[in-house]
Amino acid sequence: MVWQRRSILSLYNLSMTRHTAARGDTASSSNDIETPVPSISPAVDTAWEESRTVEASNATKTPSEVRWRDLPNKDQLFILALCRLSEPLSNVCLLPYIFYLVRSVLPTSEDDTSTDNPAARISEYSGVLVAAFPLAQCIISLPWGRLSDKHGRRYSIIGGLFISVISNIGFGLSRSFGALLFWRVLAGLANGNVSIMRTVTAEVVRERKYQTKAFLLLPLVFNSGMVLSLALGGCLAEPVVNLPALFGPDGIFNSSGNPDGVAWALEYPYALPALLNAFLLCTALFLAVLGLKETLHGKEEHSDCGLRIGTVIGRLVTRLWNRGPEYHKYAMMQDTEEATFLNASQPKSEKVEPSTTMTDPMKMPFRDIWTRKVFLSLVSFGLLPLHNSAFMHIFPVYLSSPPADNSEATIFAFSGGLGLRSATIGVWLAAFGIGGILLQLFIYPRLQKRIGTRGVFRIALFLFPVTYLAAPYLSLLARDHAARWVFLGFIVCAQIMARTMAIPSTVILLTEAAPSRTVLGTIHGAGNMLASLARAVGPAVGGYVFALGVEEGVIGLVWWLFLVGVSLCALVWSYVTENSKV
Repeated sequence: MVWQRRSILSLYNLSMTRHTAARGDTASSSNDIETPVPSISPAVDTAWEESRTVEASNATKTPSEVRWRDLPNKDQLFILALCRLSEPLSNVCLLPYIFYLVRSVLPTSEDDTSTDNPAARISEYSGVLVAAFPLAQCIISLPWGRLSDKHGRRYSIIGGLFISVISNIGFGLSRSFGALLFWRVLAGLANGNVSIMRTVTAEVVRERKYQTKAFLLLPLVFNSGMVLSLALGGCLAEPVVNLPALFGPDGIFNSSGNPDGVAWALEYPYALPALLNAFLLCTALFLAVLGLKETLHGKEEHSDCGLRIGTVIGRLVTRLWNRGPEYHKYAMMQDTEEATFLNASQPKSEKVEPSTTMTDPMKMPFRDIWTRKVFLSLVSFGLLPLHNSAFMHIFPVYLSSPPADNSEATIFAFSGGLGLRSATIGVWLAAFGIGGILLQLFIYPRLQKRIGTRGVFRIALFLFPVTYLAAPYLSLLARDHAARWVFLGFIVCAQIMARTMAIPSTVILLTEAAPSRTVLGTIHGAGNMLASLARAVGPAVGGYVFALGVEEGVIGLVWWLFLVGVSLCALVWSYVTENSKV
């Protein structure tokens, strides 16, 4: 009987191979971590053969067959994507103009008259300002993630959005460094819910074949938010200077006829980007209150006043939209029916029995969550923002710094920046950020399908140190030389390309490392806490080393000593993680 079973299984595999060849499909795995295939033994039973049949039929479907419009729960993913804009809008918007913002609020005694290198002092203060946001995230992320595992995701996300709106308004209207620092800390505390959004993504999209696209969505929105935020921050800061047709002496909004321009724009020159951020986040908050559903296991049926109002509005809009001679009424699928359908659509090998792994998160001891696999993934998750956040702070300050005479420069000893305005910096970073979005949409899924998540991650880790080695040599190019713009484009494009490939890879690998889906909130909370700590340490240390390099006449000190060093550590750690038995 054993040889009969083997013969039947061999004939089935042969028929599946011929069927796949006839269709022209290429069987490739989309899993991030390879799943061992059990060997055939004489004791193989009918249940195993049936599960292998389902797996074989699903193996013929490549990730390229899953389109964006095929994703389940698109309304929830859309609201979640808008909520994800909170962090880039609150955190990144100030980067194009941070040099000029800090210079405007520093006391006169600590500005240009107190030192021969004002850029060094501004770099130190701006490093503290940038680091305040992720440091607050670090403090709140793990408790917030643990709280969401107990009481739910919906109110955590809504509360964070509300506080983000308030903090953006306060930041834009601040006139002192202390006030700016306070509102940055509050915004960081509000955005500790980033890990919860990642958890909701995993809970909304349960089928493995959709998860590559789904986990790519939030980094894609993050990059889009960064592009939008950088462009808004660079172009809307100092509107009297950057937008004279609207806010200048003869501008459309200068109804009072002030000879210098719009009065409030002169008094609060950096308020407009923050106020616009608050308006955009208000829109996301409104939609979240009306439509974001609870996804915590056991509380999926939760409903409140906001959701009930949203349901009524949705039905009204649907009736108005579909009113006509060909109107057909569709019944909404209930959550329980949808869960049953999703569970039935999964291969039996991917179903999880509630009595085994899908346990109550409170029944899993806290210490049992932190496996070796989770630890290794968390370290990789934290090393990336350690150098990436430092770059995001240092590079705009470097581009804003005044150029220097490098006629006697050596290969390592030279100084000065490019002296670019905030609008130019914002447009450049935003333009290449669009390239990062296109990369995530069209290139990343194909690379991930061919070489896997770890392979894509490693390509990014090789790009980072090469980019950081080359960046400071922009100072040696002539001030008006065309080569400077080409070289600047290469630096920005390479860094954004590496970042675009690395961020979704780390999220996927961390999710795969979780011992149970019910503790994803805690796992991603710990990851966000570690990443936030790295985003706080990176700009603070980077700003200090940058200031030291400016004072010593070695502008590349922070690039070669700190950024290259950390990125090489991340590259080495990726090999340690792969070769370890987890």
